[in-house]
Amino acid sequence: MIDDNQIFLEVKDHSVSGEQFKLVLDKYEDILETSPQPSAENLPKYYQSEDYISHTDTKRNLLERVYHLIRKRALKNKLSLINSFQPEEKTLLDVGCGTGDFLKTAKEDGWRVSGIEPNPEAREIANSKTKSSVFDVPKLSEFNANSFDVITLWHVLEHLPNLEEHLEIFKHLLKPNGHLVIAVPNYKSYDAEYYQSFWAAYDVPRHLWHFSQNGIKQLFEGFGFVCKKTVPMPFDSFYVSLLSEKYKKGFMNPFMAFWVGLRSNLKAKRSGEYSSLIYVFKKA
Repeated sequence: MIDDNQIFLEVKDHSVSGEQFKLVLDKYEDILETSPQPSAENLPKYYQSEDYISHTDTKRNLLERVYHLIRKRALKNKLSLINSFQPEEKTLLDVGCGTGDFLKTAKEDGWRVSGIEPNPEAREIANSKTKSSVFDVPKLSEFNANSFDVITLWHVLEHLPNLEEHLEIFKHLLKPNGHLVIAVPNYKSYDAEYYQSFWAAYDVPRHLWHFSQNGIKQLFEGFGFVCKKTVPMPFDSFYVSLLSEKYKKGFMNPFMAFWVGLRSNLKAKRSGEYSSLIYVFKKA
């Protein structure tokens, strides 16, 4: 039974089912949990949409073209970030790798790459780009301990059930002093505040968890990770606002989306509360 004091917001699944969900305060401070969470058997049906962009390379409309334009720029930034760690062996695991563009970019730069992707169509595309380095979810528990210098989750952590179990696995797989790179939406950003239940980055029930800076840092510190730095993702505010406008008004309204995204970034320059943030954690 959920106490009314636990309910932060009620949000609709705008993209697939039309069902209503609650965002409730989790046991960790400042982390919200989607309630009810779909069972493992039912969760895949909420991903059955041609509009789920990370599972396709199509560019059919303005939203998809914007997504791929941002992704192209983001790939360079992501590669620069992991190269800054200067690991000797350059072993990388990308969890939830989608269609494999980041793995392909890293491999071309000399990284030894592996990926995890549950969607079979996206996994097939990723394997065509990386020459069979991408596996289904069960493989995650089969890698040897201390296998990777870097593990990345680009907008993936919020999708994972059994959150604590996954953090233990990542800690097990990372080498001593290895880096865990997490990118997640920030529900304390201005665009989240502006759009409220229409904020596209809530994306219930595919997003099972919703993080603030304080919440995610406390969570990972409890599992023996140290947050070395956070990196803003300023382009996300524009993309998320564009999709949020569609949910709120029935059309994308790019001018309003640009204005809200810009205001979000300008406010975040002072507050640090960007629409999405990358967290660099180091295994203690």
